[in-house]
Amino acid sequence: MKALLLSEYEHLEVVDMPTPQPGPDDVLVRVAACGICGSDVHGYDGSTGRRIPPVVMGHEAAGVVEAAGSRVRGFGVGDRVTFDSTVYCGQCGFCRRGEANLCDNRQVIGVSCGEYRRAGAFAEYVSVPSRILYRLPDGLSFAEAAMLEAVSVALHGVRISELEGGETALVIGAGMIGLLLLQAARAAGCARVFVADIDATRLALAKQLGADETLKASGEDLMKMILPLTDGRGVDVVFEAVGRDETVNTAIDCVRKGGKVTLVGNLAPEVSMPLQKVVTRQIRLQGSCASAGEYPEAMNLIAAGKINVGALITAVAPLSNGPSWFQRLHAREPNLMKIVLDPLQDPPSHDTRQQIAHPSELQP
Repeated sequence: MKALLLSEYEHLEVVDMPTPQPGPDDVLVRVAACGICGSDVHGYDGSTGRRIPPVVMGHEAAGVVEAAGSRVRGFGVGDRVTFDSTVYCGQCGFCRRGEANLCDNRQVIGVSCGEYRRAGAFAEYVSVPSRILYRLPDGLSFAEAAMLEAVSVALHGVRISELEGGETALVIGAGMIGLLLLQAARAAGCARVFVADIDATRLALAKQLGADETLKASGEDLMKMILPLTDGRGVDVVFEAVGRDETVNTAIDCVRKGGKVTLVGNLAPEVSMPLQKVVTRQIRLQGSCASAGEYPEAMNLIAAGKINVGALITAVAPLSNGPSWFQRLHAREPNLMKIVLDPLQDPPSHDTRQQIAHPSELQP
């Protein structure tokens, strides 16, 4: 099969690789769409340490079941599917409580780190456990389905914030997840949603997607803009979708006493924070990791038109164009949002079905 291999940092190439063989509980998916996530771009340059070459990245994907293992039930050849990016065990205490994102044995599709190596979906085929699979509704295109992982992340962040409806919310960061948090917060009943960023183009898109106010500011300037909009109190909840010192601290400054700050962005491994402000103003800080069963809700909200993913897809391109798109994203080319790679646009590789091997056979 053809696969987009990160053979060394900042070097991607389309190569021939053995098609993976699904185990008894796995399915082989012929990939029809796989989105380039920001974490893949950071993995591309080695900044995260979680995409150690050689590795096939990609976890935001959808396609068609090509083959199923002997113990797989409920899915068959030809089914249109997507899958969770998290491979959870289904057996640990967290999984039994419905917190699969916190699974003690959690792995992520397309990640290669010190603990494990799992091939991803920037390829013609990927093998995944059937327990993380979801069937797609007929009206959802593969490109839209490749957005479900990101939508579920936003929905999870909103869900664990325990909104009651009628809140005033602020989203800091108008990237992919921030724009989805905007729509998820609106769908959850927030009365007003503000979006802050320093990129005017992204803010224009936020306005198109329903932001009540877009604020081109950061730090103290942003706080000064928020206070008049909230009668000097601050917002009820902040969704922080960047993950840097400045933005986390600004989130704390912009929330009201007794309010909530949900941390979704995790760009920096460590940040400092004003502890006394958090304590004396009784602010709740909540981390949000991945998703935990929000895929069906994501499909329903897209189908109902409450979350617009089409506006966030910049381009759908052949897998063979992957190296150039990664270069452009890594260079922070303006006006790029989600790039979806489609292996079906490339000529099929020769005799892929006769080359069967487990992805784990690819050693670093």
